[in-house]
Amino acid sequence: MQYKKILRLSFLLSCVLLLNACEKIQIKPTQVATPVTPECSCPSVALPPPEPPKSTEPKPEVVKVPDYGLLKAADWQELDAISKDDVTKAWPAWQLGCSSLKAKPAWQVVCSEADKLINPSSKAIVEYFKNNFVVYRTTNVDGSTTGLITGYYEPVIKGSRNKNDKYRFPVYARPDDLITVELASIYPELANKRVRGRVVGTKLIPYYNRGEIEADNSPLQGREFVWVDDQIDLFFLQIQGSGMVHLDNGEKMHIGYADQNGQAYQSIGRLLIDKGELTADKASMQGIKDWARNNTGKLRDLLNANPSYVFFRELPAGLPGPIGALGAPILAERVVAIDPRFVPLGAPIFMSTNLPNSNKPLNRLMMAQDTGGAIKGGVRADFFWGSGPDAGKMAGSMKQSGRIWVLLPKDFPLPK
Repeated sequence: MQYKKILRLSFLLSCVLLLNACEKIQIKPTQVATPVTPECSCPSVALPPPEPPKSTEPKPEVVKVPDYGLLKAADWQELDAISKDDVTKAWPAWQLGCSSLKAKPAWQVVCSEADKLINPSSKAIVEYFKNNFVVYRTTNVDGSTTGLITGYYEPVIKGSRNKNDKYRFPVYARPDDLITVELASIYPELANKRVRGRVVGTKLIPYYNRGEIEADNSPLQGREFVWVDDQIDLFFLQIQGSGMVHLDNGEKMHIGYADQNGQAYQSIGRLLIDKGELTADKASMQGIKDWARNNTGKLRDLLNANPSYVFFRELPAGLPGPIGALGAPILAERVVAIDPRFVPLGAPIFMSTNLPNSNKPLNRLMMAQDTGGAIKGGVRADFFWGSGPDAGKMAGSMKQSGRIWVLLPKDFPLPK
């Protein structure tokens, strides 16, 4: 109990320092490597001081969390393109989602109805959704109906459970001394915002940054659970938030996001552009990797310029895909990450966009079963392409404009 009192008192004194140290990160259109880790722990909204100075400047608009009121009633006729989609490929993703959603009252009926369908045809699946769901068009705060669709994937890297000359870069489990404070417990207007740090004496201070964690004498020694052979691949694994490790003994290990150190994410692609090391058209994931292979002496300094660090956990063997924010495995090309402030996590959606670098339509029934730190806004999605290098190429080149419709149960509680 004494520890909790100390933590609460120290939080009030140190939270301002933590928040002011964090910078709001905006992902530029030229940035291909899109972080999909959960929302940055350092909020971009400055914590108000005890006695705020008077100001005549207008206050910035504050979006309520969640703001499902930005969903606008639509009609099934707007989804005519669904008839050209093989929705049987989306059905397994919906069934996996229901394994988590059926515990929530708003989804129990529709998931129960889904259980009654055995190997349904595309026609039967469409009829199921039409009979049990209502269509809503997603919009942005400014009322627009189009937004950015990017892509992400599950990296596959080589590793070992034991350190050796080949496998020498550690993947760390969540450290025991990492403290997370939910700001809403003290400031309700900062719902879904949090700070992370560690306690030293009676103070809560920022957690170790990337440079400190990856130092030769790392403070996290002993928390390694697997070792990999490539430092830059490990960095991009952290950006994607999950991955698969092919172990030297032939095993395949799924690893998933466990936590983050609370430091703000900094795009190394943007840094390379600003320094003139890469042009904007070359600052893709592959372009950054190529630069890293040719500039090994500069690599550590570049990576340390991004103080954010992600911790992982080993997932059960045999999963059909990585674990998404909903808590269920996600399936390739049928799951997207969304902003849960605007789209209910787990909801089926219909997405209309184009394939990467083409005008070929990509109109699909998808499941909103994941979230990401860079996924912000009502009409915004990150398309999960699957595992491995081919999926990585598709994800890295996807920056399309698109529209999104959300399917919600008929009695889903929306704001009036």
